[in-house]
Amino acid sequence: MTPTVLILGAGSDMAVAIARRYAQAQYAVQLAARRPEELHTLQQDFQIRHNVAATAHSFDALDFDSHAAFYQSLPARPDVVICVFGYLGDQEKGQQHWEEAARILHTNYTGAVSILNIVAEDMAARKTGAIIGISSVAGERGRMSNYLYGSAKAGFTAYLSGLRNRLFHAGVHVMSVQPGFVYTRMTENLTLPPLLTAKPEQVAEDVFKAAARKKNVIYTRWFWRYIMLIIKSIPEFIFKKLKL
Repeated sequence: MTPTVLILGAGSDMAVAIARRYAQAQYAVQLAARRPEELHTLQQDFQIRHNVAATAHSFDALDFDSHAAFYQSLPARPDVVICVFGYLGDQEKGQQHWEEAARILHTNYTGAVSILNIVAEDMAARKTGAIIGISSVAGERGRMSNYLYGSAKAGFTAYLSGLRNRLFHAGVHVMSVQPGFVYTRMTENLTLPPLLTAKPEQVAEDVFKAAARKKNVIYTRWFWRYIMLIIKSIPEFIFKKLKL
């Protein structure tokens, strides 16, 4: 039987790369995004290039009340669910305007918890499946330049850890992904260090391989594990004086 993967937030560059990797592996692909009509070309590409079923579905991470109906409407229960959506937002704007702060917090944390709670209940009942959450290294230590985003990702990382602990006993695997800098539309206005910045395709390959090996937590690219180890080891009385 053909396995199925659900990509939540399928319109992003990283999500498209991950969806392509799963289509290459002959997964049927369910693409969920706020503007599913924009995914028509991607659907056709998967169907023609890889001969796999590809469907597009309307999904809004911030419309919490619609999440249960969205999941119930899927043509098949997914074997793998990958939560990719996120919103970097504007830190300075968020400091001054709650509307921006709320969008950052709810997109990166509340929306993810809302839909993954529903997925978790279904997979626990079936005693099978895998949930993959794309968090961020930004959640490992708060920095003045993006602590709203980072705090939401910190919460999401903790949520995935607890979910992994709970669902292990039901035969469901949960993997946390901690990306560093990635070249995407979300980061196109940032000046990123080339040696430390990955392409979406590199992240997708890391995610696919790690999920197949049932890894619990991965950093992508791999060197971010050691970069964050150094950053987390800086004493607070020194760290608070830095402008990061």
